[in-house]
Formats: sequence, structure tokens, C-alpha cells
Amino acid sequence: MTVPRRVPSIVHGLRAIWGSRWTRRNTITGLLFVSPWLLGFLVFELYPIVASGYYSLTKYSMTQPPEWVGLQNYIELFTDDPIFYTSLWNTFYYVVAFISLSTVLAVGMALLMNVKVRGIAFYRTLFYVPSIVPIVAASMLWIWVLNPQYGLMNTILGGIGLPRLGWLSSPVWSKPGLIIMSLWGVGTPMLIYLAALQDIPQELYEAAVMDGANAVQKIRHVTIPLLTPAIFFNAVTQLIVAFQYFTPAYVMSTRWAGQAGGNPGGPVDSTVFYALLLYRYAFVYFKMGYASAMAWILFVVVLVLTILLFRTSTRWVHYGGEA
Repeated sequence: MTVPRRVPSIVHGLRAIWGSRWTRRNTITGLLFVSPWLLGFLVFELYPIVASGYYSLTKYSMTQPPEWVGLQNYIELFTDDPIFYTSLWNTFYYVVAFISLSTVLAVGMALLMNVKVRGIAFYRTLFYVPSIVPIVAASMLWIWVLNPQYGLMNTILGGIGLPRLGWLSSPVWSKPGLIIMSLWGVGTPMLIYLAALQDIPQELYEAAVMDGANAVQKIRHVTIPLLTPAIFFNAVTQLIVAFQYFTPAYVMSTRWAGQAGGNPGGPVDSTVFYALLLYRYAFVYFKMGYASAMAWILFVVVLVLTILLFRTSTRWVHYGGEA
């Protein structure tokens, strides 16, 4: 049998990588240092990913051995589970509205925080603090803020002559209420935009002024184009996080249902988000195989949308070093 010519080259390549005794010693030392991370990755990340892929093709309740069913879980999700589509709609509604509004709000806040006035460091800290409040504590606070009877939000609306809204008790206003709560914590993207603003060369603004640009035109033609790399970064990270929206919806819906005797999924299932439904199937109904199939569908959706963002970024993301 003739041995392919590339085999010796592969062997020589491996020998070159392995190198001398000193190189081997350094390699082994490096592997020992990173072994805790490698072990954690294999046990807590890679294995669960592979296992969930297998369980998504089985009927598995954790109390009995998994039973192979092939694509039945996926077929049932798409053809015989209306709450699945409700959760998808609620999640897409939240993702689109939150990313759009948070981008506008965070950029506006960054522009304000970039003004050189006395005490600006205090205001920057003040706007950032909500983003580091524990999410469960923030959710409990916003249950009171959005309470339809005596909440702060409706008190303000009534005080300025506007009608009081249902918020947590209304299928129309329940998701906007959760979005408003999420917008309360946009301090992190604000800091990223603020750093990007301070990296914009002042010469560009001076050139724009010499060309007769006013404040709005400077923002439109100089600031926003040079902020697009930061906008793109925040859009990708927020997209991934928003599709996994769970804790506030779980805490606020469950707590409000306990207080008002309503549906734990919100009025007319209006706050049943995808991750919340996945959690219920896995840890309330113990349909682990079904929940694993939902997890893989979520992975594919997020992956496709992220790839689309990267593919379209060449059309609207502008970098300072580009000609």
C-alpha cells in the first residue's frame, strides 16, 4: 500500500510543534495552568451542549431513561404547540423594541454625559448605577412602580392628566412595561458610547463647523457614523442577551400573579417569553427533551440573526481608519 506523501509532512509538522525538550516542558506547563479552565469548559459547557443535542431527539423526563423519538419534538413544536409561537412573538417584540429604544436612549445619554460641565462625573455615576442593581431586586422594585392601582408610574401619569394604564394587568401594556424596566438599566451601553464619543477626533468637528454644519448636522454626519462600530457591538451583544430574557419576566409575572391571582404567564400569556417557556417545559413539566429542542431552535435563531448582522454591517458600520 502506498503511503500518501502528505503523511510525512504532517509528522514533521507535529514534531516541529512539539519541538525540543525545553519547548515540550513549556507546553506542558502552559497546559497545566489552563487545565482548570479546560476542565470547566469540557464539563460545564461542551458536555451540556452535546448532551442537549442528543436529548432534543429523545423523550426524556429525568425520572426515566431517554427514549429516542428522532425529530418528533421539533415537529410537535412547530405544528402542535400554539404557546411556542406566542413565546416567539413575545420575544421578537421585546428584542426589536428593546434594542431600538435602548440604542436611541443610550446614545442620547452618552451625548449628554460627554458635555464638559462641573460635576459631570457624578451624573455619569448616577446614570450608570441602575445597571448594576441586582436584577431580582430591580424586578421587585418595578412591580411596585408598574402596579396599576398605586404604582409610581400611574401616579405620575395621573398627576399630569394622562389616563392610567394597566401595565402588568393589561395584555397591551405588559410587554411595554417590561421594556421600560429594561431601559432603566442602559448604563453599560451608555458607557461604551461615551468612550466611543471621546475617541472621535475633534478636528472632524472643527472641519464640519468650517463647512457650516450646525449642531444637528455634526451629530448626523460626524458623530453617528463614527459611533456605528460601538452601535454594532452593542446590537450584537444585546441581541444575544435579549433572546434569553427570563429573570424579570419570571419574577414580575409570578409575583404579580400571586398578588392579583392572575395568570403566571401574564395577561393572555403576553409575558410568556421564549426562555420562560423553555424553563417551564424543563423544570415544571419535566419535558427535558422538548426543552432541549427549544434550546437548539433558539441557538439557530440567534446564530442566523447574528450572522445577518455581521453580513449587513459592511453597509452601515464605518471605521475611523477607512478611506
